[in-house]
Amino acid sequence: MPGFFDDLPIALAREAEALSALIHALREDRKTVLARHGAADEAALHAAIAAGEVPEHPAYEDYLSAGSLLLAHDAARATLQQLLAEGGRQ
Repeated sequence: MPGFFDDLPIALAREAEALSALIHALREDRKTVLARHGAADEAALHAAIAAGEVPEHPAYEDYLSAGSLLLAHDAARATLQQLLAEGGRQ
């Protein structure tokens, strides 16, 4: 079975594979952080904190962490998309 990055130059394929692993790790870490409080996303966690449904600490720290993980995830995805687009032009 051919790999997803087989048609890319080896250096580009390695970078794409590393970015893919990072994206996966960030997504799973965010899910773990949100799951501690039974929240589907940052907005739900923030609402639960505001309503007093979960303790403010550590929920607020987890809210901030989940947001940071989402930003890093989105940045890594954008980088991967750009890398693959540039790799297709070579």
